Amino acid sequence: MAGFMQPIAVAGFDDWRAAARELIVRRVPPESVQWTAPGGGGDLFGAVAGPAPAPGAADQPAASVNQGAACVAAASVSAAPALPAPRVPRELMDLLQRAACYRADDRWAFLYKILWRWQQGQREVMSMADEDGSRLHGMARAVRREEHDMHAYLRFRERPAGEGEPRFVAWFEPAHDVLPQVARHFAERMGRTTWLIATPDATVLWDGAALHTTGPLAHGAADIEDEGEALWLTYYRSIFNPARLNPDVMHSHVRSRFWKNMPEGALVPDMVSQAAAGARRVGQASAVGRRSGTTIPIAAEKAQPERQQPHTLDECRRCELWEHATQAVPGEGAKKARIMLVGEQPGDQEDLQGHPFVGPAGTLLDRALAQAGIERSKVYVTNAVKHFKWEPRGKRRLHKTPAQKEILACHYWLEGELEHVAPQVVVALGSTALKAVLEDSHAALKDYMDQPVQHAGRWVVATYHPAYVLRVPGADEKARALAAMVAALRAAAKIAYE
Repeated sequence: MAGFMQPIAVAGFDDWRAAARELIVRRVPPESVQWTAPGGGGDLFGAVAGPAPAPGAADQPAASVNQGAACVAAASVSAAPALPAPRVPRELMDLLQRAACYRADDRWAFLYKILWRWQQGQREVMSMADEDGSRLHGMARAVRREEHDMHAYLRFRERPAGEGEPRFVAWFEPAHDVLPQVARHFAERMGRTTWLIATPDATVLWDGAALHTTGPLAHGAADIEDEGEALWLTYYRSIFNPARLNPDVMHSHVRSRFWKNMPEGALVPDMVSQAAAGARRVGQASAVGRRSGTTIPIAAEKAQPERQQPHTLDECRRCELWEHATQAVPGEGAKKARIMLVGEQPGDQEDLQGHPFVGPAGTLLDRALAQAGIERSKVYVTNAVKHFKWEPRGKRRLHKTPAQKEILACHYWLEGELEHVAPQVVVALGSTALKAVLEDSHAALKDYMDQPVQHAGRWVVATYHPAYVLRVPGADEKARALAAMVAALRAAAKIAYE
């Protein structure tokens, strides 16, 4: 049977997982399986019908699709003894499930390749430095971004009251198969208010108690009169400032494919045209006339335009680091800690696991805390920059120091942590952390190592970053650097607890 390729039909992630488990157990390699969707398509909604569980309902056991075909494939490809059932870590399973929503002709084959490599002991398949790992994380990241965009740019229209009809309807054209999770998002937030979301692939109806998925509707299903929408468009026209128009920035914030289904999108071309025809000069004239002409000196970083403030760290786009990181890594620890430790940025392991100081530097930090008599559970640990900045070196991702503009962009999150945790002492681990804490791009670590200083109503203690202790050459130098760290932590504890 050499060269035989067994077709396996799947309609969604649960079907793929059941079939993949059987194939892994029977040692069927990826090149011996041809993954297809029912009817030859790639639609995740192909087998969905009837009511779906309401948000929060317990997951039901998944049924394997085409079990007979899977067994035939296993029998024909390999006569080797079956492997034990595969054990997959939660983070990998979450990545696979999210990446399964990415629209690609080879998505099921690629996900099985990832699972096969993991089962063969190739743990690097989860790393961004690995070719397949990089693609997997990229697929998951694209799906997360599409979910966010659908939350932000989907527009409901309110229809006139009618018996048995949903109160709100909307049309959206997602680039990936994110409708099920987005539907659960809106069901959780809109209570018993009924609504319908139509897409080119499927339609979801919320009847106030359960979700129902059906086939696609015509695009015009969401074209209804909405008095509230007319009020919104009037407001949108009134706040448009032609003097501050920047079309490039406008389109970078909201990608062009969303404009056609947003009600305000119909107004934008005309308003841009008016701005180009002279409205921009009219809008500027009165403001320019009020200027006294005095030149006001200001630091370059303070002259930057105000950035849009994201609601959650996962949504942060204040700099470009998120594009190449697995995830944002928030701080963690005691909610009202007396001591806050601030490092530079997440490392490779922190980026993969989503927790600060869990790699080699974290192990050394735990050792220094223990020697200083401080319990890690009683302090708050975070970083000045929340995304991993790296450069490839073979199959490894090597740390790259954040730029000042990235430190400034991320200071929004550090300020929030300082406000909520309200520590008495902040320990700055390294030069980058010190610059972020003091809000001084010229602060030098050597100038603050010997004595705690007060800043913004709290004490700041500066010391080496654990990564510096790990890489400094020579046993004597390592011991000296570690002793300096421990001494700084003891000084922080003395201020905080005495």
